[in-house]
Amino acid sequence: MELVPQAGSFVCAVHHTNKLAIRNDLQEAGWKVGRSPIFRTVTAADGTVKLLIRLEDNRLIETVGIPVEDEKGSMRLTACVSSQVGCPLRCSFCATGKGGFSRNLQRHEIVEQVLAVEEIFKHRVTNVVFMGMGEPMLNLKSVLEAHRCLNKDVQIGQRMITISTVGVPNTIKKLASHKLQSTLALSLHAPNQKLRETIVPSAKSYPLDAIMKDCKEYFLETSRRVSFEYALLAGVNDRVEHAKELAELLHQWGRGHHVNLIPFNPIQGSDYKRPHKKAIQAFAAVLESRKITVSVRQTRGLDASAACGQLRNEFQKSPLVINSDSLESQPENVAVAC
Repeated sequence: MELVPQAGSFVCAVHHTNKLAIRNDLQEAGWKVGRSPIFRTVTAADGTVKLLIRLEDNRLIETVGIPVEDEKGSMRLTACVSSQVGCPLRCSFCATGKGGFSRNLQRHEIVEQVLAVEEIFKHRVTNVVFMGMGEPMLNLKSVLEAHRCLNKDVQIGQRMITISTVGVPNTIKKLASHKLQSTLALSLHAPNQKLRETIVPSAKSYPLDAIMKDCKEYFLETSRRVSFEYALLAGVNDRVEHAKELAELLHQWGRGHHVNLIPFNPIQGSDYKRPHKKAIQAFAAVLESRKITVSVRQTRGLDASAACGQLRNEFQKSPLVINSDSLESQPENVAVAC
C-alpha cells in the first residue's frame, strides 16, 4: 500500500477491516494517526453523556451523545458535535459564547467527536447534529468536509445530519449550492428583527427578511424543509402575540418549514427564565391552529449541563482568546482511524 502525504489532504479511515495494517501504512508514510483523547465524561440521569475531548493544543471541546430508545427497543444515537473552540457570536441565552472563542475546529476534529460517542456507547451513531459549541457557518469548509466523511466513510445518511446556524451572511446560499440532503436548522428565536437583535447580537448584520429569503432558496435547491429553532424565554419571546407574529412570518415564507420550540435551559449568570408549561403549550397551540408543524424539544442531559445552551467548558477556566487568524486553519497529513 503506497501513501504519499500531500498538503491539505485528509484521510478518514474508519470501520476498516484491517485497522492495524492501515494504521501502520499511514504512520510509515508520515501521517499522524489517532484521535484526540476523551478527557472526561458526565452522564445524566436520562442516559445522555457529555464528553470533554482534549485537542492537540490542550483546548477542550464538548460533544454530547443522546440515546433514544423506540418502542421496539432499537436505539437512535445522536451525536451533537462542536464546530469551533468556543463561539464568537455570543447569543444572549447560550453558555458557550460566554467563555469566548479560540479557533475553528479542523475537519478531523469534528469527525472524531462522532467516533468518540460511538466508543462511549459501544453503538453506532445514527444521527449527527452540528449544534454543539460554535457557529458551523463560520467554519463551513471544515463542516462540509466532515459532512462528506461522515456520509461516505462513517456511512451516516445525509438525511440523518443536521447543520445549524444562527445566520451568517452568504453562507446559507453557499450551503444550498452543494444540494445536500441534510436538514438546515436556523436558530431564529424571535419573530421580528428588533427583538431578534436583543437575543442574537449578530442579527444586526443579517436582516431577518434576508435570512428568510436565503432559507427559502435552501428549500428550493434541496427540497428539504427548514427547521426553525426557537428558544422560549419567559416574558421575552414566549407570549401569544409572538406566536401569532411567528405564524405570519412563516406563512409569508411559504411551505417547507417546521418549528422546533426549545424551552430555555438555565445557565449560570443569566437572568432568563424557563417559561411555564402552560405558556409553552399555548405558544405551540397558536402555531398548530395556523397549520404550522411544531414540536417541543424534550430536554435531555440537563443535570449534566449537556442540554441545548449548556455547552460551556467548565474545565477550561481561563477565557478563550479570540484568534481571527485561525478561522480558516486546516490540517496537513492527518488521518482519523478507529
